[in-house]
Amino acid sequence: MSSVPLQVRVNARPYLHGTETEALTEALQAGQYGHSAIVDRFEQTVAAYLGVPDMVAVASGTAALQLALTTAGVGPGHEVIVPSQTFCATIHAIVATGAHPRFVEINPATLCTDAASVRDALTPKTRAIVPVLYGGRAVDLSTLHDELTRRHITIVEDAAHAFGSHCKDTFVGAQPDILTCFSFGPIKNLTCGTGGGIIPRTPPEAQELRTLRALGIAQSQTQRAATTSYTVQEFGLRATMSALNAAIGLAQLQHFEKVAAKRQELWRTYADGLHALDGVRLVDVDIDHTVPFNCVIHLTDRDRVFAALRASGLGVGVHYPPNHHQPAFKHWHRPLPVTETSARQLMSLPFHPSMNRDDVHYVLSALTRSLATETR
Repeated sequence: MSSVPLQVRVNARPYLHGTETEALTEALQAGQYGHSAIVDRFEQTVAAYLGVPDMVAVASGTAALQLALTTAGVGPGHEVIVPSQTFCATIHAIVATGAHPRFVEINPATLCTDAASVRDALTPKTRAIVPVLYGGRAVDLSTLHDELTRRHITIVEDAAHAFGSHCKDTFVGAQPDILTCFSFGPIKNLTCGTGGGIIPRTPPEAQELRTLRALGIAQSQTQRAATTSYTVQEFGLRATMSALNAAIGLAQLQHFEKVAAKRQELWRTYADGLHALDGVRLVDVDIDHTVPFNCVIHLTDRDRVFAALRASGLGVGVHYPPNHHQPAFKHWHRPLPVTETSARQLMSLPFHPSMNRDDVHYVLSALTRSLATETR
């Protein structure tokens, strides 16, 4: 195992440029570790990068989803259409609003849902749709626009994997009728260490999100500091982003184009090598428009290959076990045969910007050997 390259022993890891330490030191010395001008600057810089009017920074991608759904009016008695093929945080965010998930099928080639599956799942209780941009690939539901508008249904996009990706000719997050939620967690395309962000549709929605993230207090921190009281206007969470995390995010954003290009290069290198392997199918991320978050394959003998590669020291993973089979969400189980078949076959290969082409070829060789063992 000691001969296994260091970078492929893990499935993913943060990529640091070296400037994060200086940024953190400056934030620490400033002495304001909660919401501060650094967070404001991070919000403004991300919004400018994406070409949108505003971005609301929050404590995590999960908090982003819960706050976005709440702002969209989702609550008890409502259903939210969502694929089962996602990290459980997506479902917890829905349940936290008092609404129920209505699980929907995916396309096995992309692991994303599509307009046809969403339309089939609509009910009179549907209040929101949460498409999951698995692997960073955009999900285009524009053909449903008129129907969703007529039924007052909001699209709240789980773009945890998709910072920097494009939907047609614009960045994910720049579609005006969609509430887009990003994660800036440890291994995401853009990391703040931890954190999340919401792209609001209107200025009033942005203000509502800022109130919700700050315990329902109507005044900003600057306004509160200048007066003797404040007003708790509504329900809220302690979901502000720390200045320390925003400082990391600002340092990361300066180099994002480099990271995006590296992720695309690694994914294409994997794609070239996997093409020659029988019995292996690469999940398509639409690489020309996507900054890929991961590299996922389907193979019929997944469990044996997974165990063999883990035993050899490779950081393969499974992202994710389907949520409609989880005990916490059993009340909303629906039969989803495509999702279930995919879940038995999918495996994530080591994938992060610290890797190089030699690392990818090492993983491909190990995978080839494991598949050859199966046929003996």
